[in-house]
Order: sequence, then C-alpha cells, then structure tokens
Amino acid sequence: MLANPGLSALITEAIGESWISDLTRLRDLEKFADDAAFAEKWKTVKHDNKKALAESAWAKYQLQFDPESMFDVQVKRIHEYKRQHLNVLHAITLYRRLKLDPKREESPRTIIFGGKAAPGYHAAKLIIKLIHSVGEVINNDRDMKGRLRIIFLPDLNVKNAQRIYPAADLSEQISTAGKEASGTGNMKFALNGAMTIGTLDGANIEIRDEVGEDNFFLFGLTAAEVQKIQAQGYRPRDIYNGNTELHEAMNLLRSGFFSRGDRMLFEDMVKNLIEHDDFMLLADFAAYVDCQSRVSAAYKDTKHWTRMSILNTARMGKFSSDRAIREYCTDIWKIQPVRVGMNGDGKK
Repeated sequence: MLANPGLSALITEAIGESWISDLTRLRDLEKFADDAAFAEKWKTVKHDNKKALAESAWAKYQLQFDPESMFDVQVKRIHEYKRQHLNVLHAITLYRRLKLDPKREESPRTIIFGGKAAPGYHAAKLIIKLIHSVGEVINNDRDMKGRLRIIFLPDLNVKNAQRIYPAADLSEQISTAGKEASGTGNMKFALNGAMTIGTLDGANIEIRDEVGEDNFFLFGLTAAEVQKIQAQGYRPRDIYNGNTELHEAMNLLRSGFFSRGDRMLFEDMVKNLIEHDDFMLLADFAAYVDCQSRVSAAYKDTKHWTRMSILNTARMGKFSSDRAIREYCTDIWKIQPVRVGMNGDGKK
C-alpha cells in the first residue's frame, strides 16, 4: 500500500479492498490473468514504477538507465554466498556474446545491484568494486547502448527499497543452495509482480510451490547435490578449464580489462574461485547462464510475461506476516485471539 500505490489501487479496483487485511484474497486476481484490458493496466503500473525508479536514480545519483529495458535486480546484503559475482560473470558473458555477435537477439537489460558489505568483509567489498568496474566498461561501450547496462544503487535502505521492489521485472535469488536461512526480499519482489530466478534455497522453495514452477526460473544444484559434490572433492579448476565462456569471462577479469589495466585487482577473487570456490559459483555457472537465456526469451513475449507477473502477485498471500503469527498462536503458543476494545467502545 505504501511502496506500490499504483498496483494497490489496480488490485482494489479489480477485487475490492478485502485483500488489504487478508492477503490470501489476492488469489481472486487469478481470474484476471488472461484479461487483456487488465493486463494492459498491469503493464502500465509496472512501467510507471520503472520510470519512477529511473528518474529518482538520475535526480539523486546521476545514474541513467532505460525503463524500456528489463530491470534485472539483485538488492540484498553483499556476501559471497549470495553470489552477486555470479550475476556479474553472467553480465560479462552476455557482454561478450553481444560484442561477438552484434545482431544477437537479447532482451535489453539493466542489471541493478544494491546492498552493503560488513565493514571488515574484504571479499564482499571487492564484489562491490567488481560491479562498479565491470559497469564502467559496459556502460561506456557504445555498442551496448539500449542493450545492456549495469547500475549500483547506493545506500540501500527501506526508504530507497520502496522504489526498487515495485520496479523490478526479475528478482535475483541466486544464493548457494543450503546457505540461505529464509529470505524475505524474494517475497517482496514476487508480491510486486517480479519473476524470480533462483536456486532451491530458503523461501525460494515455498515461493515456487505457491506461484507454480511455470512462473519461476529455476536453476542450479540442490543443497543435497552441493553437499555430495563437496564430499567427493570439488574441483572448480576442471569447470574453469572445461567451459569456454566461463574461462574467457574470468580471463578478462585477470587481464585488467575491467580494472583500467590493473591485472592484480581481481586476481585474488579469480584465484579463489578456481582453486576453492566455497560457494559453488563455477558449478552453477552454466545452468545460470542457460536460465538467463530463457529469461531473455520469455521477456520478449510481453503477454505471457505479464500473465506470469499477475499470477506471482496473486499467489503470494501465504507470505503475509499475519499468517505466520496466526500459525505461531495455534501451533506453538496454543492461544486464542482476544478482541480488544478500541476508542472507548466498551467491546471486549
């Protein structure tokens, strides 16, 4: 209601106000999933939200990007297990593909990052530097104009996030399976109509169950597969040597291409991935890149993408905090609700 008033108003216009206090009523939106007139209104709200984010980013930070492109968003705490650098490796791969084949058909994409690193977490801070450095090269390449852009939005906080969640087309939930305790950002994105690309990890599992596997872009190893590979002796160097696109992307980082000629800036990061890769980036790289190709193809089909967006919002009622508190009351605390009088009405 506060962060996305345009979508809230459209939902109320379609199904009434009951969803505001009972989020499960969002299911009533399902009957509008194939309604062309409603879909147009839905698209307009999303586009307005994208314009608002772009205008805000320009006004505050002089960051420029195109609301007509797909907003591919990963905003969360910066951490190796959340794998923002896997997202960057895909960006480099996509950049190389577009450079090698200028006629290649890809949905125009703005990859948006945001988040903060712990003060002493050097590897996380280096990931932030990586995002900026790769973005500097891609964003200043004329061949990428209208095709690919990378943005880091500063100072991620609740107030700034209120513009980000409603504007997202794609939600990046790509942590190593088995590492994410739950996650709530993924719920906010999906509730606001973004598609999720993610692993079977944390709340992604429940979200996929609710929205349907056809409305979720799944990739990567499961938690059990991660454990099995690590127990058998994981050899990331073999993957590095065996995947040409991965090899070329990482070698570009080593060459200084994205660091103004400084060949050592990202050397420790690359070396760590090749020799250790504790969070299995290289193991999931090929599956992630392939899944991103499916995302690009799906985004071109505006009618189907909008349908998926509507269904994501319609099926997110389960994740209301009201439901969570109600289950604690009935299943754990074993207590019943008590009506409390308000404004001196004398009712109990």
